[in-house]
Amino acid sequence: MRHLTTAKPVRHFLLLALGLLLVAGNAAALPTHDSQGQALPSLAPMLDKVTPAVVNIATTGTVRVRGNPLLDDPFFRRFFDMPEQPRERRTQSLGSGVIVDADNGYILTNNHVIEHADQIKVTLRNGSSYDAELIGTDPDSDVAVIKIEADNLTAVPLADSDSLRVGDFVVAIGNPFGLGQTVTSGIVSALDRSGLGIQGYEDFIQTDASINPGNSGGALVNLNGELIGINNAIFSRSGGNIGIGFAIPINMAQKIMAQLVEHGEVRRGRLGAQAQDLTPELAQAFGLKQGEGAVITQVNDGSPADRAGLQPGDIVTAIDGKPVRDANTLRNSIGLLPIGSEVRIQVLREGKQHALTATIEKPASQQAQGGEKLHAHLTGARFSDITEGHRLHGRIEGVLVSEVERGSPAWSAGLRPNDVIVSVNRQPIKSVADMRDVIGNSPQLLLNIRRGNGALFLYLR
Repeated sequence: MRHLTTAKPVRHFLLLALGLLLVAGNAAALPTHDSQGQALPSLAPMLDKVTPAVVNIATTGTVRVRGNPLLDDPFFRRFFDMPEQPRERRTQSLGSGVIVDADNGYILTNNHVIEHADQIKVTLRNGSSYDAELIGTDPDSDVAVIKIEADNLTAVPLADSDSLRVGDFVVAIGNPFGLGQTVTSGIVSALDRSGLGIQGYEDFIQTDASINPGNSGGALVNLNGELIGINNAIFSRSGGNIGIGFAIPINMAQKIMAQLVEHGEVRRGRLGAQAQDLTPELAQAFGLKQGEGAVITQVNDGSPADRAGLQPGDIVTAIDGKPVRDANTLRNSIGLLPIGSEVRIQVLREGKQHALTATIEKPASQQAQGGEKLHAHLTGARFSDITEGHRLHGRIEGVLVSEVERGSPAWSAGLRPNDVIVSVNRQPIKSVADMRDVIGNSPQLLLNIRRGNGALFLYLR
């Protein structure tokens, strides 16, 4: 579970009960009665159908341990005749997941639940446990797909998260603190939350349903028992729930899952344009009444945006018919489209509406396989330049490790997907070409790596 900082929540249990009574027209969902035969609101019938599809996930893995940076330097250790120290430790984590395809055994969860896992074990509500296979993961959206081989699984039907409204009642199901399956309820507190810095692509559902550590990857459902989101993060001072939780909308997660199942990764393309929010000041400067949109600030020569006729100063108001509120919405809309997709762009230019069409292209970045093309110790890894299609890891310059084959020499050496190599043999690098030049015929490699919010050295020899 990811934690941020925020204010104190207010829970409205009486309002919830009243709301459930108002929707009690669906007799199949609320059939319980008291001893006098009076109907009482209950989520139990709906939960009986949904909870078998929410699973507990336990992982074990290995991470590199960063100690004194001097001890990472092989030259320092050699000078003082210091032995090589173990630089790894075993990790364990608990989380949740949601079965969304019973026939194929596909389970949606968060990337941070299974990140660095060597073994993933899934436990169903009935106590049955299965080893899971990692199908694919997308750190930029914090979505992952795993698979189990099992019969008679139950899947949660998917809702249209675009139809959600603030005030809709929701139920969160997961495995908080490793206690076992737990259900909490609340409302949709806000929609389209972004700019939180939790991950690269953000368009969160905010809810006051209690979400705690271990709920990550669990289900957020509506009163019809349909999946509307994947629980992801909370605002918290102490690490516990205070009433502000976030979930990834299922429409977004579903698009990412489709690419993960097909390719094992999300292959994001590029439009080739930069944008910023349409602020009140900019709206005034453009002679507009305050509205929503993304102002194009730059168009790259020869890019899909350039060929489509997009110009600096254009205000993008819709993508494929869906409103664009700000630059983040534009980025999310493009980032979820597969390479080769044709996208319709509605823009406002000098007070007039224009409809443009662009085809999303593969980022123009260099890529290289590990192994003999770069170095024998890098066999099994793929490297690429950092482009606008990637989350830029804070503005770090270097080479992105885009994938690493498990069990390969690169994996055994400690490289992991989404590492950023910033220097090789103490020489800074900014591209795959730089990396190739620096490696040359060097028999050993000293890699300086940024991983998440940390850093480490890897000595390959």
